[in-house]
Amino acid sequence: MIKNMIIGQSGGPTAVINSSLAGAIEYGLQSEKIGKIYGMLNGIEGLLDNNIVNLTEMFRSLPHELNRLKHSPAMFLGSCRYKLSGEEEEFKKIFKVIDAYNIGYFIYIGGNDSMDTVLKLSDYARENGIDVKVVGIPKTIDNDLVGIDHSPGFGSAAKYIATCVREVAYDTSIYSIKSVHIIEAMGRDAGWLTAASVLARQDNMPAPHLIYLPEVPFSVEQFKEDVKKKLEEYNSVIVVVSEGIKDKNGKYISAKQDKGDDRFGHARLSGTGAYLKSVIENEVGCKVRALEPSVLQRSAGHIASLCDVNEAFNLGSVAVRAAEEGQTGVFSTLRRTSNKPYCVEYLTENVATVANMEKTVPREWINEEGNDVTQEMVTYLRPLIRGVVQTPFRSGLPDYIDIRHLDVKKQRYSD
Repeated sequence: MIKNMIIGQSGGPTAVINSSLAGAIEYGLQSEKIGKIYGMLNGIEGLLDNNIVNLTEMFRSLPHELNRLKHSPAMFLGSCRYKLSGEEEEFKKIFKVIDAYNIGYFIYIGGNDSMDTVLKLSDYARENGIDVKVVGIPKTIDNDLVGIDHSPGFGSAAKYIATCVREVAYDTSIYSIKSVHIIEAMGRDAGWLTAASVLARQDNMPAPHLIYLPEVPFSVEQFKEDVKKKLEEYNSVIVVVSEGIKDKNGKYISAKQDKGDDRFGHARLSGTGAYLKSVIENEVGCKVRALEPSVLQRSAGHIASLCDVNEAFNLGSVAVRAAEEGQTGVFSTLRRTSNKPYCVEYLTENVATVANMEKTVPREWINEEGNDVTQEMVTYLRPLIRGVVQTPFRSGLPDYIDIRHLDVKKQRYSD
Protein backbone atom coordinates (compact mmCIF):
# COMPACT_ATOMS: atom_id res chain seq x y z
CA MET A 1 0.00 0.00 0.00
CA ILE A 2 1.36 3.41 -0.98
CA LYS A 3 1.86 5.77 1.94
CA ASN A 4 2.70 9.47 2.02
CA MET A 5 5.84 11.06 3.42
CA ILE A 6 6.20 14.11 5.66
CA ILE A 7 9.44 15.97 6.31
CA GLY A 8 10.48 18.77 8.62
CA GLN A 9 13.49 20.84 9.63
CA SER A 10 14.49 21.86 13.13
CA GLY A 11 17.16 23.66 15.13
CA GLY A 12 19.63 26.22 13.82
CA PRO A 13 20.08 26.83 10.08
CA THR A 14 23.06 25.84 7.96
CA ALA A 15 24.17 26.57 4.41
CA VAL A 16 23.22 23.05 3.29
CA ILE A 17 20.21 21.85 5.28
CA ASN A 18 18.06 22.58 2.22
CA SER A 19 20.42 20.35 0.22
CA SER A 20 19.34 17.47 2.45
CA LEU A 21 15.73 18.47 1.97
CA ALA A 22 16.23 18.52 -1.81
CA GLY A 23 17.83 15.07 -1.73
CA ALA A 24 14.94 13.68 0.31
CA ILE A 25 12.31 15.23 -1.95
CA GLU A 26 14.01 14.07 -5.16
CA TYR A 27 14.22 10.49 -3.91
CA GLY A 28 10.63 10.60 -2.67
CA LEU A 29 9.30 11.89 -6.00
CA GLN A 30 10.97 8.98 -7.82
CA SER A 31 9.83 6.31 -5.37
CA GLU A 32 7.02 3.93 -6.29
CA LYS A 33 6.25 3.33 -2.61
CA ILE A 34 5.77 6.97 -1.64
CA GLY A 35 2.66 8.91 -2.62
CA LYS A 36 2.51 12.58 -1.75
CA ILE A 37 5.29 14.42 0.02
CA TYR A 38 4.27 16.91 2.70
CA GLY A 39 6.33 19.43 4.62
CA MET A 40 5.86 20.63 8.19
CA LEU A 41 6.24 24.38 8.44
CA ASN A 42 8.35 25.13 11.51
CA GLY A 43 9.11 21.55 12.36
CA ILE A 44 7.15 19.50 14.85
CA GLU A 45 5.30 22.65 15.93
CA GLY A 46 3.89 22.91 12.41
CA LEU A 47 2.74 19.30 12.58
CA LEU A 48 1.01 19.87 15.93
CA ASP A 49 -0.65 22.97 14.48
CA ASN A 50 -1.54 21.25 11.19
CA ASN A 51 0.59 23.81 9.38
CA ILE A 52 1.53 21.61 6.46
CA VAL A 53 2.39 22.19 2.79
CA ASN A 54 2.26 19.86 -0.20
CA LEU A 55 5.83 19.56 -1.49
CA THR A 56 4.79 17.28 -4.36
CA GLU A 57 2.67 20.09 -5.80
CA MET A 58 5.55 22.54 -5.32
CA PHE A 59 8.32 20.54 -6.96
CA ARG A 60 7.05 17.74 -9.24
CA SER A 61 6.42 20.02 -12.22
CA LEU A 62 9.34 22.38 -11.43
CA PRO A 63 12.55 20.28 -11.27
CA HIS A 64 14.70 23.39 -11.66
CA GLU A 65 13.27 24.64 -8.36
CA LEU A 66 14.63 21.53 -6.67
CA ASN A 67 18.12 22.49 -7.84
CA ARG A 68 17.51 26.02 -6.59
CA LEU A 69 16.47 24.58 -3.24
CA LYS A 70 19.65 22.50 -3.12
CA HIS A 71 21.75 25.66 -3.33
CA SER A 72 19.74 27.86 -0.95
CA PRO A 73 20.83 28.26 2.69
CA ALA A 74 18.82 28.08 5.92
CA MET A 75 15.46 26.27 6.03
CA PHE A 76 12.85 26.28 3.29
CA LEU A 77 10.33 24.73 5.69
CA GLY A 78 11.19 26.94 8.62
CA SER A 79 12.44 25.76 11.98
CA CYS A 80 11.51 25.38 15.62
CA ARG A 81 13.16 24.60 18.92
CA TYR A 82 10.49 22.36 20.37
CA LYS A 83 11.25 19.59 22.85
CA LEU A 84 8.69 16.82 23.09
CA SER A 85 7.27 16.57 26.58
CA GLY A 86 6.85 12.80 26.35
CA GLU A 87 3.24 13.01 27.50
CA GLU A 88 0.74 10.59 26.01
CA GLU A 89 -1.64 13.31 24.82
CA GLU A 90 1.11 15.01 22.86
CA PHE A 91 2.01 11.79 21.04
CA LYS A 92 -1.65 11.06 20.33
CA LYS A 93 -2.08 14.51 18.79
CA ILE A 94 1.00 14.06 16.60
CA PHE A 95 -0.02 10.65 15.31
CA LYS A 96 -3.59 11.80 14.74
CA VAL A 97 -2.28 14.33 12.23
CA ILE A 98 0.05 11.72 10.75
CA ASP A 99 -2.88 9.36 10.29
CA ALA A 100 -5.04 12.10 8.73
CA TYR A 101 -2.43 12.62 6.00
CA ASN A 102 -1.88 8.87 5.51
CA ILE A 103 1.77 9.23 6.48
CA GLY A 104 3.95 6.14 6.42
CA TYR A 105 7.33 7.90 6.36
CA PHE A 106 8.37 10.64 8.80
CA ILE A 107 11.69 12.37 8.03
CA TYR A 108 13.23 14.95 10.37
CA ILE A 109 16.34 17.04 9.64
CA GLY A 110 18.19 18.44 12.62
CA GLY A 111 20.87 18.18 15.28
CA ASN A 112 21.18 16.51 18.68
CA ASP A 113 17.82 17.65 20.03
CA SER A 114 16.01 16.94 16.76
CA MET A 115 17.35 13.40 16.81
CA ASP A 116 15.80 13.10 20.28
CA THR A 117 12.46 13.82 18.59
CA VAL A 118 13.15 11.06 16.04
CA LEU A 119 14.01 8.66 18.86
CA LYS A 120 10.87 9.41 20.87
CA LEU A 121 8.50 9.24 17.90
CA SER A 122 9.99 6.02 16.56
CA ASP A 123 9.84 4.41 20.01
CA TYR A 124 6.21 5.46 20.49
CA ALA A 125 5.19 4.18 17.05
CA ARG A 126 6.93 0.86 17.65
CA GLU A 127 5.49 0.40 21.16
CA ASN A 128 1.98 1.16 19.96
CA GLY A 129 2.02 -0.88 16.77
CA ILE A 130 1.86 2.18 14.49
CA ASP A 131 3.33 1.52 11.05
CA VAL A 132 5.22 4.77 10.53
CA LYS A 133 8.92 4.75 9.72
CA VAL A 134 10.72 7.60 11.50
CA VAL A 135 14.18 8.53 10.18
CA GLY A 136 16.53 11.43 10.92
CA ILE A 137 18.88 13.42 8.71
CA PRO A 138 21.79 15.04 10.61
CA LYS A 139 22.88 18.66 10.44
CA THR A 140 24.76 21.19 12.54
CA ILE A 141 27.53 23.70 11.99
CA ASP A 142 28.98 22.71 15.38
CA ASN A 143 30.06 19.25 14.13
CA ASP A 144 29.22 17.85 17.56
CA LEU A 145 27.05 14.90 16.46
CA VAL A 146 28.11 11.43 17.55
CA GLY A 147 27.91 8.58 15.04
CA ILE A 148 29.02 10.54 11.98
CA ASP A 149 32.49 11.53 10.74
CA HIS A 150 31.38 15.13 10.24
CA SER A 151 28.03 16.85 10.21
CA PRO A 152 26.40 18.42 7.12
CA GLY A 153 26.62 22.18 7.51
CA PHE A 154 29.96 22.10 9.28
CA GLY A 155 32.12 22.11 6.15
CA SER A 156 30.49 25.25 4.77
CA ALA A 157 30.62 27.07 8.12
CA ALA A 158 34.27 26.03 8.48
CA LYS A 159 35.00 27.43 5.03
CA TYR A 160 33.32 30.71 5.96
CA ILE A 161 35.27 31.08 9.22
CA ALA A 162 38.60 30.26 7.57
CA THR A 163 37.84 32.76 4.80
CA CYS A 164 36.92 35.46 7.32
CA VAL A 165 40.19 34.95 9.20
CA ARG A 166 42.16 35.09 5.97
CA GLU A 167 40.47 38.30 4.85
CA VAL A 168 40.87 39.95 8.27
CA ALA A 169 44.56 39.02 8.11
CA TYR A 170 44.92 40.74 4.74
CA ASP A 171 43.11 43.80 6.05
CA THR A 172 45.18 44.19 9.22
CA SER A 173 48.57 43.36 7.73
CA ILE A 174 48.70 46.66 5.84
CA TYR A 175 49.32 48.65 9.03
CA SER A 176 52.61 48.91 10.92
CA ILE A 177 50.92 49.59 14.26
CA LYS A 178 50.40 46.88 16.85
CA SER A 179 46.89 45.43 16.85
CA VAL A 180 44.89 42.45 18.08
CA HIS A 181 41.73 41.12 16.46
CA ILE A 182 39.65 38.61 18.42
CA ILE A 183 37.18 36.58 16.37
CA GLU A 184 34.49 34.75 18.32
CA ALA A 185 33.22 31.60 16.60
CA MET A 186 30.16 29.57 17.52
CA GLY A 187 30.68 26.49 19.66
CA ARG A 188 29.24 26.10 23.14
CA ASP A 189 31.06 22.96 24.27
CA ALA A 190 32.67 21.70 21.07
CA GLY A 191 35.39 23.70 19.35
CA TRP A 192 35.31 22.20 15.87
CA LEU A 193 34.26 25.41 14.12
CA THR A 194 36.85 27.49 15.96
CA ALA A 195 39.48 24.89 15.08
CA ALA A 196 38.56 25.22 11.41
CA SER A 197 40.04 28.73 11.42
CA VAL A 198 43.45 27.01 11.15
CA LEU A 199 42.67 26.39 7.48
CA ALA A 200 43.32 30.11 6.85
CA ARG A 201 47.02 29.31 7.18
CA GLN A 202 47.96 28.97 3.54
CA ASP A 203 50.85 30.34 1.52
CA ASN A 204 52.92 30.93 4.68
CA MET A 205 50.26 33.17 6.24
CA PRO A 206 50.50 32.66 10.04
CA ALA A 207 47.00 33.83 10.98
CA PRO A 208 45.25 32.83 13.10
CA HIS A 209 48.09 33.16 15.56
CA LEU A 210 46.17 31.76 18.54
CA ILE A 211 43.19 29.38 18.71
CA TYR A 212 41.25 28.58 21.90
CA LEU A 213 38.72 25.76 22.15
CA PRO A 214 36.27 24.99 24.99
CA GLU A 215 37.72 21.48 25.40
CA VAL A 216 40.71 22.96 27.29
CA PRO A 217 40.34 25.15 30.43
CA PHE A 218 40.98 28.79 29.54
CA SER A 219 43.25 31.00 31.63
CA VAL A 220 42.88 34.75 31.19
CA GLU A 221 46.36 35.27 32.61
CA GLN A 222 47.91 32.82 30.16
CA PHE A 223 45.89 34.40 27.34
CA LYS A 224 47.44 37.78 28.08
CA GLU A 225 50.92 36.28 28.04
CA ASP A 226 50.20 34.43 24.78
CA VAL A 227 49.07 37.64 23.09
CA LYS A 228 52.03 39.65 24.39
CA LYS A 229 54.42 37.02 23.09
CA LYS A 230 52.83 37.04 19.65
CA LEU A 231 52.92 40.85 19.53
CA GLU A 232 56.70 40.69 19.98
CA GLU A 233 56.85 38.77 16.71
CA TYR A 234 53.97 40.27 14.68
CA ASN A 235 52.40 43.71 14.32
CA SER A 236 48.96 42.21 13.80
CA VAL A 237 47.79 39.28 15.93
CA ILE A 238 44.57 37.42 15.11
CA VAL A 239 42.96 35.28 17.81
CA VAL A 240 40.02 32.93 17.29
CA VAL A 241 38.05 31.82 20.36
CA SER A 242 35.02 29.60 20.85
CA GLU A 243 32.04 31.35 22.38
CA GLY A 244 31.97 28.59 25.00
CA ILE A 245 35.52 28.73 26.42
CA LYS A 246 35.52 28.14 30.18
CA ASP A 247 37.96 28.53 33.05
CA LYS A 248 39.26 25.64 35.16
CA ASN A 249 36.12 25.81 37.31
CA GLY A 250 33.83 25.41 34.29
CA LYS A 251 32.68 29.04 34.31
CA TYR A 252 32.12 30.57 30.87
CA ILE A 253 34.53 33.36 29.88
CA SER A 254 31.75 35.67 28.83
CA ALA A 255 30.85 39.28 29.53
CA LYS A 256 27.16 38.41 29.62
CA GLN A 257 26.26 35.33 31.60
CA ASP A 258 22.88 36.44 32.90
CA LYS A 259 20.74 35.27 29.97
CA GLY A 260 19.85 31.89 31.51
CA ASP A 261 19.33 28.67 29.59
CA ASP A 262 17.22 27.87 26.55
CA ARG A 263 14.41 25.31 26.64
CA PHE A 264 16.89 22.49 26.06
CA GLY A 265 19.00 23.54 29.04
CA HIS A 266 21.81 25.06 26.94
CA ALA A 267 23.49 28.21 28.25
CA ARG A 268 22.84 31.37 26.24
CA LEU A 269 26.28 32.80 25.51
CA SER A 270 27.32 36.22 24.34
CA GLY A 271 30.23 38.59 24.72
CA THR A 272 33.28 36.33 25.05
CA GLY A 273 35.23 38.24 22.43
CA ALA A 274 34.13 41.59 23.83
CA TYR A 275 35.32 40.60 27.31
CA LEU A 276 38.72 39.47 26.04
CA LYS A 277 38.98 42.71 24.06
CA SER A 278 38.66 44.68 27.29
CA VAL A 279 41.31 42.48 28.91
CA ILE A 280 43.86 43.21 26.18
CA GLU A 281 42.99 46.90 26.07
CA ASN A 282 43.54 47.23 29.80
CA GLU A 283 46.63 45.04 30.08
CA VAL A 284 48.44 45.58 26.77
CA GLY A 285 47.07 48.87 25.54
CA CYS A 286 47.29 48.33 21.79
CA LYS A 287 44.50 48.66 19.24
CA VAL A 288 41.99 45.82 19.76
CA ARG A 289 38.82 44.77 17.94
CA ALA A 290 36.36 42.01 18.78
CA LEU A 291 34.62 40.51 15.76
CA GLU A 292 31.58 38.27 16.11
CA PRO A 293 30.37 36.67 12.86
CA SER A 294 27.31 35.44 14.80
CA VAL A 295 24.56 34.19 12.47
CA LEU A 296 26.60 35.09 9.37
CA GLN A 297 28.63 31.89 9.76
CA ARG A 298 25.53 29.68 9.71
CA SER A 299 23.91 30.41 6.36
CA ALA A 300 26.59 31.75 4.03
CA GLY A 301 25.33 29.94 0.95
CA HIS A 302 27.42 32.08 -1.37
CA ILE A 303 30.62 30.46 -0.06
CA ALA A 304 29.35 26.97 0.69
CA SER A 305 31.59 23.94 0.34
CA LEU A 306 30.69 21.81 -2.69
CA CYS A 307 31.70 18.74 -0.70
CA ASP A 308 29.25 19.79 2.02
CA VAL A 309 26.40 20.43 -0.43
CA ASN A 310 26.79 17.08 -2.16
CA GLU A 311 27.12 15.08 1.07
CA ALA A 312 24.07 16.78 2.59
CA PHE A 313 22.04 16.00 -0.54
CA ASN A 314 23.15 12.37 -0.48
CA LEU A 315 22.28 12.00 3.20
CA GLY A 316 18.76 13.19 2.39
CA SER A 317 18.41 10.46 -0.23
CA VAL A 318 19.88 7.82 2.06
CA ALA A 319 17.38 8.66 4.82
CA VAL A 320 14.33 8.32 2.58
CA ARG A 321 15.64 5.11 1.06
CA ALA A 322 16.11 3.71 4.58
CA ALA A 323 12.52 4.58 5.49
CA GLU A 324 11.26 3.11 2.24
CA GLU A 325 13.13 -0.12 3.02
CA GLY A 326 11.43 -0.36 6.41
CA GLN A 327 14.06 1.09 8.72
CA THR A 328 12.92 3.24 11.64
CA GLY A 329 14.60 4.89 14.60
CA VAL A 330 17.74 5.48 12.55
CA PHE A 331 19.51 8.44 10.98
CA SER A 332 21.51 8.64 7.78
CA THR A 333 25.22 8.95 8.33
CA LEU A 334 28.58 8.78 6.59
CA ARG A 335 31.92 7.21 7.40
CA ARG A 336 35.26 8.40 6.07
CA THR A 337 37.13 5.59 4.37
CA SER A 338 40.11 7.53 3.03
CA ASN A 339 41.79 10.94 3.27
CA LYS A 340 43.87 10.62 0.10
CA PRO A 341 41.82 10.41 -1.98
CA TYR A 342 39.05 11.71 0.25
CA CYS A 343 36.21 9.20 0.23
CA VAL A 344 33.15 8.41 2.37
CA GLU A 345 30.52 5.68 2.49
CA TYR A 346 26.85 6.22 3.38
CA LEU A 347 24.90 4.11 5.85
CA THR A 348 22.40 4.37 8.72
CA GLU A 349 22.92 4.32 12.46
CA ASN A 350 20.60 3.83 15.44
CA VAL A 351 19.35 7.29 16.38
CA ALA A 352 19.91 6.55 20.09
CA THR A 353 23.63 6.89 19.25
CA VAL A 354 23.30 10.59 18.50
CA ALA A 355 20.22 11.82 20.41
CA ASN A 356 21.25 14.22 23.19
CA MET A 357 24.92 13.21 22.84
CA GLU A 358 27.83 15.49 22.01
CA LYS A 359 31.13 14.93 20.19
CA THR A 360 33.97 17.16 21.29
CA VAL A 361 37.44 17.70 19.83
CA PRO A 362 39.93 15.01 20.93
CA ARG A 363 42.47 16.44 23.37
CA GLU A 364 45.32 15.06 21.25
CA TRP A 365 44.16 17.29 18.37
CA ILE A 366 44.87 20.37 20.52
CA ASN A 367 48.44 21.43 21.26
CA GLU A 368 49.89 21.01 24.75
CA GLU A 369 49.61 24.73 25.53
CA GLY A 370 45.91 24.76 24.61
CA ASN A 371 46.26 27.71 22.23
CA ASP A 372 46.38 25.95 18.85
CA VAL A 373 45.46 22.71 17.06
CA THR A 374 47.59 19.93 15.65
CA GLN A 375 48.27 18.62 12.16
CA GLU A 376 45.78 15.78 12.78
CA MET A 377 43.05 18.40 12.96
CA VAL A 378 44.20 20.02 9.71
CA THR A 379 44.21 16.64 7.94
CA TYR A 380 40.68 15.95 9.17
CA LEU A 381 39.35 19.38 8.18
CA ARG A 382 40.92 20.12 4.83
CA PRO A 383 38.75 17.90 2.55
CA LEU A 384 35.52 19.24 4.05
CA ILE A 385 35.82 22.76 2.62
CA ARG A 386 36.81 21.80 -0.91
CA GLY A 387 34.88 22.58 -4.05
CA VAL A 388 33.19 25.73 -5.29
CA VAL A 389 29.41 25.80 -5.54
CA GLN A 390 28.02 27.37 -8.72
CA THR A 391 25.45 29.47 -6.89
CA PRO A 392 22.93 31.00 -9.30
CA PHE A 393 22.97 34.81 -9.27
CA ARG A 394 20.33 37.31 -10.36
CA SER A 395 20.75 41.09 -10.41
CA GLY A 396 24.15 40.67 -8.81
CA LEU A 397 22.93 38.70 -5.77
CA PRO A 398 22.52 34.98 -4.98
CA ASP A 399 19.23 33.76 -6.42
CA TYR A 400 17.94 31.73 -3.49
CA ILE A 401 14.58 29.98 -3.46
CA ASP A 402 11.46 31.94 -2.48
CA ILE A 403 10.57 31.55 1.22
CA ARG A 404 7.62 33.92 1.45
CA HIS A 405 5.39 30.99 2.42
CA LEU A 406 7.05 31.12 5.85
CA ASP A 407 5.40 34.49 6.48
CA VAL A 408 1.94 32.99 6.12
CA LYS A 409 0.52 32.13 9.53
CA LYS A 410 -1.02 28.84 8.51
CA GLN A 411 -1.14 26.73 5.35
CA ARG A 412 -3.41 23.70 5.15
CA TYR A 413 -3.53 21.02 2.51
CA SER A 414 -6.03 18.22 2.78
CA ASP A 415 -7.09 15.37 0.53
